[in-house]
Amino acid sequence: MEATKQDIKNEEDIKLLVDTFYDKVNQNILLSPIFNDFAHVNWESHLPTMYRFWNGILFGEGGYKGSPFEKHIPLPIDKTHFENWLILFKETVDALFEGNKADEAKQRATIIAYTFQSKLEYMNNKKK
Repeated sequence: MEATKQDIKNEEDIKLLVDTFYDKVNQNILLSPIFNDFAHVNWESHLPTMYRFWNGILFGEGGYKGSPFEKHIPLPIDKTHFENWLILFKETVDALFEGNKADEAKQRATIIAYTFQSKLEYMNNKKK
């Protein structure tokens, strides 16, 4: 019998979500090169930043400050990258959690992916 999944309820749950998600990103043939070879992400600082980011989004706390979109402007990413990112994120949430906060995390991720993708497409089309 499968154990009942809990909702995302605290920072420990966010850490589990973020760590599990980025493990999948690092194994993804499309996304891993963007994060590691192109952006040279420092995972020791990136993961705690993502804990604060998602803690802020889901619970209004965590102390995240910054403008995440700006960091994405120089990246060679397009709709396919955002679709992959979103699929991995939703799969990770669904594998670990269920409930209102889990649903909110997936909704927020969808909005973030769509917004970033749209803004980047607009900026790239303006350059042409």
